Amino acid sequence: MKIQFNNKLQGESFAKVLLTFDRNFTDKRSLHEKESSYVRKQLEENDLAIINRYNELIIVAFADHSKMRGASREECRKRGNEISRILKLEKINKIDLIVSGNEAESSLALAEGLALGSYQFTKYRSANHKIPWSLDQITFVGNEITKLQTEHLSVSVEAVFKARDLINEPASHLNAVQLSAIFEEMGTGAGFSTEIFYKDQIKALKMGGLLAVNQGSIDPPTFSVLRWEPDDARNSNPIILVGKGVVYDTGGLSLKPTRDSMDYMKCDMAGGAVAAAVIWYAAKCSLPLRLIALIPATDNRPDGNAYAPGDIIYMHSGQTVEVLNTDAEGRLLLADALSYAKQYQPELVIDIATLTGAAAMAIGSQGIVAMGNASAATFGALKQSGENVYERIVEFPLWEEYGESIKSDIADMKNIGGREAGAVTAGKFLEKFVGYPWIHLDIAGPAFLNAADHYRPKGGTATGVRLLIDFLNSL
Repeated sequence: MKIQFNNKLQGESFAKVLLTFDRNFTDKRSLHEKESSYVRKQLEENDLAIINRYNELIIVAFADHSKMRGASREECRKRGNEISRILKLEKINKIDLIVSGNEAESSLALAEGLALGSYQFTKYRSANHKIPWSLDQITFVGNEITKLQTEHLSVSVEAVFKARDLINEPASHLNAVQLSAIFEEMGTGAGFSTEIFYKDQIKALKMGGLLAVNQGSIDPPTFSVLRWEPDDARNSNPIILVGKGVVYDTGGLSLKPTRDSMDYMKCDMAGGAVAAAVIWYAAKCSLPLRLIALIPATDNRPDGNAYAPGDIIYMHSGQTVEVLNTDAEGRLLLADALSYAKQYQPELVIDIATLTGAAAMAIGSQGIVAMGNASAATFGALKQSGENVYERIVEFPLWEEYGESIKSDIADMKNIGGREAGAVTAGKFLEKFVGYPWIHLDIAGPAFLNAADHYRPKGGTATGVRLLIDFLNSL
């Protein structure tokens, strides 16, 4: 998809979009008085008004500008998504978005929703079942939008699409080795470096968590290190993203139920997809920050050699873990990666993972559960980014008392706690492996949806990409 700007209308466009914050709308530049009158009447009860001139479609979108900034921008994104559905119905693939006055920020949000809402995963549809539409071009018309803004929005949308494609990819076509190969391709295209550790190297690193989860698989694990290290980086110590890369999770011997659980567990590598997409964005936009992504990857299956409840695992850190549930596997991979991150003396580490059903049960699909030991200022900046892009964050506590439930009688710790506060006890487990400023993001709720939610499609949403892009840009 091409997102660009121009000072005048594009002759080849078949649809024009105007954004207004006033239901008593008038626009002498684009509409005749009778058309403006018709639009005003439509906007009395609707948020969109459509004028069909036969040779072109005029769409006027209303958004409530009285709301707080984040909510107002989100309403603009939703209007954009509604417009994408109209364009799909009319099979229109190019639009002009007319910008005037102080509407630049809101127009960018509308275009973002329009672009994100146009996403389709059609890779495995045969020729007779292809969806005959795609949104190819959005052109901002007006002097208020800069070339740099359109370029960054275009790259941001493409980063989301790359993550969504990876999350939607079925396990039959995406094992850990194939996932790492895609990361290498992304690095070659964007300009960041990749280093892939395979099974023998992982053994040499003594990553017992990753190796244990992999025991039931016929495919080997990988550990991917993605680096973006520009010469003009403003941080000497890197910011590290750690992404969970479980390409498919059956639960292992602690087998999941099939319906509404195992059947969509191809999404369990969403954290890894998000981390890679953010590094890709940083490289494409030459972000002046030193960034590293660490992505441990495997599937989790119940083969005859699979790790079992009661096993003891030696982790990369040297600590021992008593496994009581093989479906609490993500924290074992992440723990090895978090321990490995210490060698870089990071400024900040953010891990992102579809980690616990408890997080989804606590706040549903509307937000991200976060916890960690980073400063209040860092958490505040991340929460503000969450409001900006509407991937909102709820901070959970890591009180000392929660650590009691993961104490083991025979090892340094257990991999699960009790029935209560499951998202927090998972965080307490991860906390045992960090020694630096750290934030844990549990995206189990919003990472994969069974029904579309405005511009978040059914399937992989890539929640976390826009959040981390906004956060890193704020630094």
